[in-house]
Amino acid sequence: MDTIFNSKQEFIEEYREAVRELSGKKFEITSDIDRFNALAGLIASKARSVSARTDDRFKKEGKKRVYYFSIEFLIGRLLDNYLINFGIRDMVDEALREMGCNLDDLCRMEPDAALGNGGLGRLAACFLDSMAHEDIAGYGNGMRYRYGLFKQEIVDGRQVEVADEWLSRGYPWEVRRPDKAVRIGFGGHVVGHTEGDRIFYSVEGTEDVLAVPYDIPVVGFGGKTVNKLRVWSAEPIDEHFDLEAFNRGEYAMADASRADAEAISAILYPNDAGEHGRLLRLKQEYLFVAAGIRTALDVFRREHGAKWELLPDYVAIHTNDTHPAMCGPELMRILMDEEKLTWEEAWDIVTKTISYTNHTILPEALEKWPIATFSKLLPRIYDIIDEINRRWRDSFDTSQEGWQERLRKTSVLWDGEVRMANLSVICSHSVNGVAKIHTDILKRSVLNDFYALTPEKFNNKTNGITPRRFLAEANPSYSKLITEAIGPKWMDDADELKKLVEFEKDPSFLVRVGDSKRQNKVRLARYVRRETGLVIDPDSIFDVQVKRFHAYKRQLMNIMKVMDLYNRLLDDSSFSIQPTTFIFSGKAASSYTFAKEVIRLINSVADVVNNDSRVNDLMKVCFIPNFRVSNAQLIYPAAEISEQISTAGKEASGTSNMKLMMNGAITLGTMDGANIEIAQLAGEENEKIFGLTTPEVEELRASGNYFAWDVVNADRDRLGRVMSELTDNTFAGLSGNFDSIHNEVMSNNDYDLVLKDFRSYVDAWEELTSSYADTRDWNRRALHNTAMSGWFSSDRTIREYRDEIWHA
Repeated sequence: MDTIFNSKQEFIEEYREAVRELSGKKFEITSDIDRFNALAGLIASKARSVSARTDDRFKKEGKKRVYYFSIEFLIGRLLDNYLINFGIRDMVDEALREMGCNLDDLCRMEPDAALGNGGLGRLAACFLDSMAHEDIAGYGNGMRYRYGLFKQEIVDGRQVEVADEWLSRGYPWEVRRPDKAVRIGFGGHVVGHTEGDRIFYSVEGTEDVLAVPYDIPVVGFGGKTVNKLRVWSAEPIDEHFDLEAFNRGEYAMADASRADAEAISAILYPNDAGEHGRLLRLKQEYLFVAAGIRTALDVFRREHGAKWELLPDYVAIHTNDTHPAMCGPELMRILMDEEKLTWEEAWDIVTKTISYTNHTILPEALEKWPIATFSKLLPRIYDIIDEINRRWRDSFDTSQEGWQERLRKTSVLWDGEVRMANLSVICSHSVNGVAKIHTDILKRSVLNDFYALTPEKFNNKTNGITPRRFLAEANPSYSKLITEAIGPKWMDDADELKKLVEFEKDPSFLVRVGDSKRQNKVRLARYVRRETGLVIDPDSIFDVQVKRFHAYKRQLMNIMKVMDLYNRLLDDSSFSIQPTTFIFSGKAASSYTFAKEVIRLINSVADVVNNDSRVNDLMKVCFIPNFRVSNAQLIYPAAEISEQISTAGKEASGTSNMKLMMNGAITLGTMDGANIEIAQLAGEENEKIFGLTTPEVEELRASGNYFAWDVVNADRDRLGRVMSELTDNTFAGLSGNFDSIHNEVMSNNDYDLVLKDFRSYVDAWEELTSSYADTRDWNRRALHNTAMSGWFSSDRTIREYRDEIWHA
């Protein structure tokens, strides 16, 4: 373990000086925010020094550089994580206590960096951690959002979106690098000019902005390797402050050019329902792609000159989902238009350099852009895509039966749209899914025609999470217990967690597992009371579903279960359940009306249930607002049931299932995504699986014999009643009925099969919770889940990417 301070005294002296330089005050009279900024700034400066040494070492060793392009990096708070990774957390904690302050209090001063939202962004952050841990020259490339997605507030049960002003007090981890800024052009027209026997192209008349990078250190566990996350902010090329407009009182017009440029990096996922939103999202995607490609090529040129044929040997460009799909065309543009390579030379380089991870089978998530919008904003990129598509079309063997249909499904340009998933596959040498079942579905259906043509491209890389963040940092009491039992090596090699199996028959150890869980439940209960005013019982089961709201994730089915249990408790004095707190958290996209209505339903049911003294000794419903990494780190360790209930075949992988498993929660789930691998590793007897399987879902849909009304009518007393309660004022007191949810489910014939799986789900929940009273066996299953969770370390995933895709 490399250390950045030789002693506690050295740290204290350097930290006192850092506080004085930042605040101009003595340490004893400074605020917690000053103390946090000084501490984070001190650690960041040490990290940058190690980063410079890391970069020199990588250059000397001739390491291949991996550039990981992602629209999201949900990095969370960094201070505690980096103290752990540098191996100095305990020393800093002790030193701060001697100085009269508390490390946990300082850590809470840090904002959650609003650079992502859900699983896509958190996966990218885990991958950066693991690349540094594995000593890979790995660099994140994304966007620096001024306001992130949004901060979620709950008003009258409804999600209300407000700006997440995470940068309002500064961000000590980042360094602005104006010397590395890249000029990005939009619009204009393509001009060809002849040199010898070739025509070269440029774009004239563009509207330009400046992509300015901010670098954030990525500290690998052990402190030896520190990589970088580079995020880009859009700024005007020149200041055009219109003094005359300002003096006329037209203050907004006076600085309009800055506002127009900065809008590109203002928020994550601007609403693309209208033309303005589509243009903004396309600008965002092109800006971070073009600027990131320029960075990668500049570094390569410095180290290897203009030997572009060597680029695939020294550079890997990985595209995380379809948002960075323009990496291929942009790299083609630079190699041909600026470096004068032929199409064939450039294409060979591009297809050996770029790889692609697909994260979804949902058609709406496989990005498509109107050709008219795309070609106007990015005319040269469109020309290159058009040529990629023409050559793809010309490559087809028209003697094969069904070639027309295969061409229709695999073309990049079709029906007036640019299809980014198809572009990603064609430009890449590797295409991977993120769980075994997901990859199988890609091969079998979503990308079947590509798979038939180039099966060698396709492979699976099941997702992973970093145990440093989601066990060592998030769950200190459990981590301490684990380390006492098996030693500290599990943070370096998560396979070591398997050694916990030896303790599954140790009664005293299982008691301590339960004690740790209760500590975490008390900690979460305090947070919930502070944030929402709701009092929840740490001695009840904590049943947790925390993730982005979407119809296929079926938060609706979960709250319908709660409604059913509530009804039965009121109606039948002989019916009882284990006392349970049903915990929900997550955001719905601002334009996703159905998902927002489900959030309103959850809060409306909570309003009724939590105010009914007849059931409050047995159930409470808790919605935790503004789900993010920092409160996730409180929720995962406290969870006892992990709700992973998506419609089979819809969830690509999931990562909350892994985080909850690692923290000793028992999975209640469908055979979907990585749930399948969880059940295989830990044994189905240590989880609770229910519902239709993917083949059964496909067969049911293909049969045409499924009718939602038949399911409701066959179960009128329970399911029928729950559906009626959406519209009969039972839960309307807070903000109205839920006709739209009822209509959505019934008019779409229960597309996500909530009604079909409902009874199987509730029965499984009752069977699982009925075993909770056997505390020793419950704790044994919890420990077994932790013991088997090491395979889901992102270190393992990244080693597979390194060896089988990037060859780094």
